[in-house]
Amino acid sequence: MLGLDVCEVGGQVLELLWLTMCYRGLMADKKDLPIEEEEDERNLNYNPPAQKSLQEIQELDKDDESLVKYKQTLLGTGLGTADPYGPNVCVTRMTLLCDQAPGPITMDLTGDQCTLKEKSFTLQEGAKYRVKIHFKVNREIVAGLKYHHLTYRKGIKVDKVWYMVGSYGPRAEEFEFVGPVDEAPRGMLSRGPYQIRSNFIDDDKNVYLAWEWNLEIKKDWSD
Repeated sequence: MLGLDVCEVGGQVLELLWLTMCYRGLMADKKDLPIEEEEDERNLNYNPPAQKSLQEIQELDKDDESLVKYKQTLLGTGLGTADPYGPNVCVTRMTLLCDQAPGPITMDLTGDQCTLKEKSFTLQEGAKYRVKIHFKVNREIVAGLKYHHLTYRKGIKVDKVWYMVGSYGPRAEEFEFVGPVDEAPRGMLSRGPYQIRSNFIDDDKNVYLAWEWNLEIKKDWSD
């Protein structure tokens, strides 16, 4: 397809491309895939190749100029540009994007997540919003990143959300993921506090961040 005579390294590089593009395509019609349907999502008759480190991928076929340029486009120009000491995936902040909100609704995820339980973020009932997540990949390619959360009201689970984020290689700059449009519940019975448990994980069930936060649904922004 690319006009390259590639062997194992080609499979590795194209694997990342496949994961980045096709996963998002597969999830286009599953914007709110329930968490318990995760196993169904895996039944795609697809067997990923053995994982290689970024260093191994960059060292293979160094004499193939076309392949080197392609890898640079996909993976960046070299190692050492990201944080070599922090976790491979670092989630830095999450924002609820809402055009009607009087101000930004952003939570800093780099500090003590316990402080988030002491705060409450507000949405007006019926407001349309998107979840935006900022994160960094520091050392190795990460496949199949996902964001999911469970929403509780008075200790009872009332909602669940599952978003496929994609697959990424390391770089110094942050990545941004913006989820599909969602709508806050409306009506007198839906107003009040909610507790949300969020997770940022990958295909191998590595949990890069788990945090809890509070959301208040109000009749009006000024309430």
